[in-house]
Amino acid sequence: MLVVLSGPSGVGKDAALAELKKLERPWHFAVTATTRPPRQGERNGVDYIFVDAPAFQKMQERDELLECAQVYGRWYGVPRSQVRQGLRAGQDVILKVDVQGAATIRRKVPEAVFIFMLPASIEELKKRLSQRKTETPAELEIRLNTAREEMAQVRWFDYRVINRDDCLHQAVAEIDAIISAEKCRVVPRMAQLL
Repeated sequence: MLVVLSGPSGVGKDAALAELKKLERPWHFAVTATTRPPRQGERNGVDYIFVDAPAFQKMQERDELLECAQVYGRWYGVPRSQVRQGLRAGQDVILKVDVQGAATIRRKVPEAVFIFMLPASIEELKKRLSQRKTETPAELEIRLNTAREEMAQVRWFDYRVINRDDCLHQAVAEIDAIISAEKCRVVPRMAQLL
């Protein structure tokens, strides 16, 4: 099964994935390629696959990406090999993508399960983004405006999970429950689609 986790920047997707990994389920977490530089503490091949723009362009030209998009001036994309690796191992694959990426995957793999993470409020999201201290005030405002536009797309997702401040454990439990419930359905054979 392919599970797509999406939501606005700063909503807690990375934090949720870190907690989901601790559950030690038979899941494969696909690693996204990006042209953005690593943030402090991020590891190549674990948090992201960090590549320069020419290498990313070659990946695009060779159709090695299931989806890709330019977000805040940097390229991001899910290598097909990351998805194939998990599916061939008989694992459910979990992808973290932005709303654009989720739309692309929906067109290519409509059988996937789409989960949208939301903040409890724009104010909570603003606080989280401010605490990261990775954006200027102008960049922060752009991210908040983009988040409002992205949250309007929630209707295109199968599930929504609200990540409230200090309640990440609840959001993670809900994502785990969604995946468990979806496992009760007949699982499509996506390995052939990719």
